[in-house]
Amino acid sequence: MRTMSAFNRVRSYLAATVAVTALVAVSPRATAAQDQIPGVSLGLVYTGAYVPALAVQPFTGRFGGAGLAPDVETIVSTDLRNSDRFQMLDQLPAGFVRDQVDYALWDRLGAVWLVTGTFEGAGEGYVLLIELHDVVYGEVRERGRFRVPEPSDPDFRMAVHRASDEIVRWATGDPGMAASRIAFTMRGVRADSLTYNEVYVIDSDGENLRRVTDFQDALESPTWSPDGSKLAYTSWKSGYPRIYEMNLNTGQETMLPPVRGAGDYITPAYSPDGRTLAFSVLGSGERGGIFTYNVAEDCCLAYLSGGPHYDISPTYSPDGRWMAFNTLRYGDAVPQVMVMPAQGGVAETLSPYQYGAGGYFTAPDWSPYGDLVAFHGAIERGRYHILVANLEDGGRVLRQLTTEGNNEDPSWAPDGRHLVFVGERSWGYGLLVVDATTGNVRPLLAGRRVGVPDWSPAVAPR
Repeated sequence: MRTMSAFNRVRSYLAATVAVTALVAVSPRATAAQDQIPGVSLGLVYTGAYVPALAVQPFTGRFGGAGLAPDVETIVSTDLRNSDRFQMLDQLPAGFVRDQVDYALWDRLGAVWLVTGTFEGAGEGYVLLIELHDVVYGEVRERGRFRVPEPSDPDFRMAVHRASDEIVRWATGDPGMAASRIAFTMRGVRADSLTYNEVYVIDSDGENLRRVTDFQDALESPTWSPDGSKLAYTSWKSGYPRIYEMNLNTGQETMLPPVRGAGDYITPAYSPDGRTLAFSVLGSGERGGIFTYNVAEDCCLAYLSGGPHYDISPTYSPDGRWMAFNTLRYGDAVPQVMVMPAQGGVAETLSPYQYGAGGYFTAPDWSPYGDLVAFHGAIERGRYHILVANLEDGGRVLRQLTTEGNNEDPSWAPDGRHLVFVGERSWGYGLLVVDATTGNVRPLLAGRRVGVPDWSPAVAPR
């Protein structure tokens, strides 16, 4: 993926552009939004769905794990709440801890599911014992043992997140997203008062914020490799915008060779197999546009799409057969989202462009399940909202996921249900997460100047 936000930072190549304007928060009405995009329905009402109540019984501990059991329980409870799949009943007194589960009691409290846990020492590290109880049928539905390292280990919280994701899978059959991270840029100020961006990562629950780069220069558009071991991004540290790939395990950084010489290299995106990087080249004449490069074999540049207009921000379908991207071929002031074969070819417009009717749609990201493409669009004048197009109906019905403030640059979670995006609210800028099923929005990182987030795949055990 990557975004018009990155493109706007090199907008000297454009004759005109549309500026993102910061306004106070409002809640648009669906009818007003529909009037602004003729022929397109904007869904603001979420269909009611049954949400089962899930209780988390206070965790117990033994063999040295009792002191950490409450902290582990808090992580699991937060993860399950953030999944937006349950009505949580996790603020319960310690008196509910009993040797045997009283299903009749939990049933009177309205619980459908009950999670019990024991945290115990096990040599070097710990073991988290989890049971998921079906209260209605009065039985244990699933149980599991999860290795957890010492709290000082960087993987401590992530190991607990993996247990939370298993609980989600047990109860719903769908994957969770707790064991994942978000990469993004955040602004800093150098000693000479110039601003710059660095890449940071943060866990899906807003914990463990850490800086990845230290260039003190312009930097944009971080994107995860499919296995989560690398990040690619654009940096100006060589004097020109070039694409770099960092191995997060070793810290080793490699620059993509300037295979076309002149031009700015921006908005990288990995193919699903991780062997290829797609990216855009700006300011390179008639052959500017979207290219691919085989990073696995360090060769094989291929030109896909472009011309005197600008095609940028590629994002692959999960099967690797298709690519969505941004284009200015309809005009600098009306960026649109298009879809074409991943090897190049005829492109079709996905966003609801109508000649003469305007429209501003940008920053596409393809769902990991392949049926949805998210982007942001100008629904109100000077204000942007997160939209989702369903490919099964050609994008003619867009779902609007945000209703206040300014919202840009969505990126899908590995569960194919949540998106992280850059939001502006009364408290300033930050990262927010929206659930595409319920419309629930929660802040992830508030009060920071952030940009271009990218949600990682599920983080594998180390």
